[in-house]
Amino acid sequence: MSLTPSTDRPGLIEARPVRHPGRWVAIAVIAVLTAMLANLIFTNGAFNWPFVFQAMVQSPVLHGLYIGTLLTTALSMIVGVSGGVLMAVMRLSPNPVLSGVAWTFTWFFRGIPRLVLLTTMGALGVLFKKGLDLGIPFDWKIMELLGMDGTLRFASLNANELFAGLFGAVLGLGLSEAAYMAEIARAGILSVDKGQAEAAQALGMNSGKTMLRIVLPQAMRVIVPPTGNEAIAMVKDTSLLIALPLIDELFFQLSSIGSRTYKVFPSFVAATIWYLLVTSVLMVGQFYLERHFGRGFGQKAPKNKRFARSAGMGGA
Repeated sequence: MSLTPSTDRPGLIEARPVRHPGRWVAIAVIAVLTAMLANLIFTNGAFNWPFVFQAMVQSPVLHGLYIGTLLTTALSMIVGVSGGVLMAVMRLSPNPVLSGVAWTFTWFFRGIPRLVLLTTMGALGVLFKKGLDLGIPFDWKIMELLGMDGTLRFASLNANELFAGLFGAVLGLGLSEAAYMAEIARAGILSVDKGQAEAAQALGMNSGKTMLRIVLPQAMRVIVPPTGNEAIAMVKDTSLLIALPLIDELFFQLSSIGSRTYKVFPSFVAATIWYLLVTSVLMVGQFYLERHFGRGFGQKAPKNKRFARSAGMGGA
């Protein structure tokens, strides 16, 4: 008995899409909850939207937004990123002293909550009761032997005002951020293949130039996404500056308005809106930075046929 292949084509398969009733149930639940939330927000008098928008544009609030939130975030991230990259390079150094110092720095500042760190920073003035002197802090007896009067200090600052102000805010948040950025930068540097650095050194580049021109540009693809998240978190952490205490800050000013007017909840809503606006702008910037540094990694072929032909990827 022999088998012969059939020449008949199979008939049309009447396939029906799989039904997902759970999705429609979930959509219905989400729609009901959204309608309930919208009704609560726009009809509940506790929100007091006229007062919210009025409080958002008050001069002290805007001043706190510019100084305590935006400026402090920018300066703290500059300190944190630069210090973090430095600590990461030191941590990866074959020198045990540099590596140990970087590890100790990271261990110390990652282990302290930022609220505790800022509170301690605001109390550092107790260490310098006579002021913070700039210059050589010791009186040398040799000056007396040479017949010279005075000291080698050229200025003295009020430590209480210094550490409880913008300087203390930037220093505290920046050092804390540097500890986290050190681990982020270290992960980015380790993600670059060692052959890249070896090839650069074979061309005559020293270690510093290799790190700046070869390793770090490639590591940015890994460093940028968590750095954007850290910047967004820094904006929110500026609300902790009341621990210094720094009064030129957004949340402190809106809290003060709420306390004076007995409208605490609308003031908190105004602060929430400002934080959402600032973080949304940062998220957009983070998206474009990630796209810029992620060029060439997993991107699709260009859709422009003319460009594809010129690149040798299209047909004739």
